Amino acid sequence: MDVKIYTDGAARGNPDGPGGYGAVVQYVDSRGMLHEREYSAGYKKTTNNRMELMAAIAGLEALIRPCQVELVSDSRYLVDAFQKDWISGWQKKNWKKADGGAVKNVDLWKRLLRAMEPHSVEFIWVKGHDGHPENERCDTLATSAADGEDLLDDIGL
Repeated sequence: MDVKIYTDGAARGNPDGPGGYGAVVQYVDSRGMLHEREYSAGYKKTTNNRMELMAAIAGLEALIRPCQVELVSDSRYLVDAFQKDWISGWQKKNWKKADGGAVKNVDLWKRLLRAMEPHSVEFIWVKGHDGHPENERCDTLATSAADGEDLLDDIGL
């Protein structure tokens, strides 16, 4: 099954403020009917990068069978890790960057890799706040979640 996942993350007062993520998962069935589901959550204290990763994780973890996935994000942090294959280098170096420093958000990178395992995932970058309808929707979901009342604790910080 071919699936498109659109994602975005947001943080207020990065890194000490609240944040949220938004994901829109879409697929077209054999009758040509579009199916769409939205996911979002807000956290009390987080970073934009953590929310970008959580959006991708939420979208992928929502899938119930192996899929061909186009994951569309405005996050260079997320997309470049796969398009430029930084992720393989980080893993080979025990989650160290080229400069020897520790990779941030290892807990979420590992969770993302687990969520990707049954799928074939292609990461696609789009410019944020540029009128892309699904990216704009994800931004609205993320910022609304960040501004919401029922914020979760981000256990990674």
